[in-house]
Amino acid sequence: MATTTDTYLPAQVLWPATPRGVHQARHSLERQLARWDLSDLADVAGLVLTELMTNALQHATAPGRKTGVSILRTPAGVRLEVHDSIPLTEATPTLTPAPLDAEQGRGLTLIDTLTAHQWGVTPRNGPGKITWALCPHPTT
Repeated sequence: MATTTDTYLPAQVLWPATPRGVHQARHSLERQLARWDLSDLADVAGLVLTELMTNALQHATAPGRKTGVSILRTPAGVRLEVHDSIPLTEATPTLTPAPLDAEQGRGLTLIDTLTAHQWGVTPRNGPGKITWALCPHPTT
């Protein structure tokens, strides 16, 4: 489940637990991917980060807390980590099918598909947990 990393940017950036914070984090990710010459990952990684952060915002961020994001460059692509404030024992992201008429509930299914099942949840030091996903380089 763990992925070897060669670069952290920075270990964690805290974003407001708001839709605007999600938007800001996605744009920050796009800028970093461009600096790393990995712009080909921007669409998929941006969507995955948006889904991870939205899940944390809706289900796993205590009032008044921010959402942490780590972007890690890996040999396979980029690993995205979203650090929230609710322990793994209280709110574990679980892949479940959404009803066809549901307007929500497909985020983890989308993440699972876009990352080829390379995502998971781990505890972290301090309060909360880390939900992570590996966005691999597109195959040609």
